[in-house]
Amino acid sequence: MSTEPEDEGLTPGARRILEVASELFYRRGFHAVGVDTIAAESGVTKRTLYDRFRSKDALVAAYLSARDRQWRDVVLSRLDDAGADRVARVLAPFDALPEWLDAGGRGCAFINAYAEFPDPDHPAHQLVVAEKSWLRDLFHALVVEVGAIDPGTLGEQLLCLHEGAIVSHAILGQTSSASTARSAAEILVCRAL
Repeated sequence: MSTEPEDEGLTPGARRILEVASELFYRRGFHAVGVDTIAAESGVTKRTLYDRFRSKDALVAAYLSARDRQWRDVVLSRLDDAGADRVARVLAPFDALPEWLDAGGRGCAFINAYAEFPDPDHPAHQLVVAEKSWLRDLFHALVVEVGAIDPGTLGEQLLCLHEGAIVSHAILGQTSSASTARSAAEILVCRAL
């Protein structure tokens, strides 16, 4: 999956490195891909890679940061599409899933990163926690907006449905997982009003 970095300060070479690394990290895994492979497939030297990103860990962090921005942009766009319809706003992250999942293949890049970077002090681990926290907090804020009876519990339920849909799609190939989760979420939201 292509990642277009937000940072306008990246040189064309750095952009190419990040684009290639993003595809390789997502398809093969973080530890399975070395800087030699990234440099070779980017058409640059290892020295250029290190000049642009200091370390493989910095490149991993750049990839996850770009992917996070991309995901947030998709979700926020769906929120805009929902307009003033409070229930549709709560369901916006579910509405973003089908397009997002169809473009992937290996599930959630953040769940994959979490499995490979278990050390809580590692920047990749921290980015994963930040992304999942953002989504949890977004669900909580949206269910507060609709006046849910128990927004904490409902927000957590919605996060679990959302993340479960991603895992079911990736691991079991359940192409209907996003719509199934959205239907269940809608039932929960309507019951909580």
